[in-house]
Amino acid sequence: MLDQIDNIARRYDALESQMADPAVTADYTKLTELAQERAEMEPIVTAYRRYQTLAQELEETEEMLELEEGAEMRALANEEIDRLSAELDSLQQQMRRLLVPKDPRDKRNVYLEIRAGTGGDEAAIFAADLMRMYTRFAERHGYQVAIVDENWIGAGGYKEVIANIRGNGAYSKLKFESGVHRVQRVPVTESQGRIHTSAATVAVIPELDEVDITLDDNDLEIKAEFSAGPGGQHMQKNATAARIIHKPTGIMVKIQSERSLTQNKQVGKAIIQARIQEMEEAKQHAAIAADRKAQVGSGDRSEKIRTYNYPQSRVTDHRIGLSSYNLSAVMDGDLDQFVDALTVADEAAKMAALEQ
Repeated sequence: MLDQIDNIARRYDALESQMADPAVTADYTKLTELAQERAEMEPIVTAYRRYQTLAQELEETEEMLELEEGAEMRALANEEIDRLSAELDSLQQQMRRLLVPKDPRDKRNVYLEIRAGTGGDEAAIFAADLMRMYTRFAERHGYQVAIVDENWIGAGGYKEVIANIRGNGAYSKLKFESGVHRVQRVPVTESQGRIHTSAATVAVIPELDEVDITLDDNDLEIKAEFSAGPGGQHMQKNATAARIIHKPTGIMVKIQSERSLTQNKQVGKAIIQARIQEMEEAKQHAAIAADRKAQVGSGDRSEKIRTYNYPQSRVTDHRIGLSSYNLSAVMDGDLDQFVDALTVADEAAKMAALEQ
């Protein structure tokens, strides 16, 4: 590990020399590129330089201990050795974490897709609850949320809903939410007071910074449809919604969030491009796909990643065994404890893989 970091430090020093070159200073694009690369290296190089300094201090203190005969001075030297050893261990852990490859998609905006699973109307109502939860979570982090498609049912829930969430780091905060979410509660429609179990699926797809996939218009089937509000009300007179099917993959989206058919087509194509790109990346990175690609299963309750138990006011994430007993706060968007714990678990798994 130290040899690897030493190479990074050498590259860091080389970048500093390049950035001091007048020819590079005059080239804003090149200077910006080098400065960004240097900034990415700075945390680990800073930790490494501190590690080198402490390692030298430890070596000198150990040498002094061998020569020291006084009991008091030997005791002080041993205390200093313990302190330096502990800090060196901490720096080693820090550097290991910094060596973990960053997901290049972490800073991207996302498309959040929620679909009702098993459970009928109650599953649709739960899907709407999840949409509100993620909206509140996004607002807490200063992200912007825009509904790009929604399919309401009469009970006041979503059969499916797609939202675009925009903000720096949106994918890093939401990427572990993909999967089946299960709810246990007494539905409003339940006259006997019995607890029902329902489910909804969540998929988080990173928006492309630069579109690598080019769509052939011949592969697209585009239909104009009427847009409708909740419950089918407020029917518009013009057919401005766009239903787009990508025939080679069967991917279908219906977009009605914009005012014109042209705008809805553009949004729909962007979503299809993002989905296809995600599929291509999954093919190329099969190991990463298992953790990153939004595989949400069939929507069956048994495939759960998280359970929301209303009678016990408990939310449990089954992947890491973490429970919160403040369900109302979680449903109001307070998801940080789960996001942080899942991020730490993911980093730990990657660190373990590096050490194999």
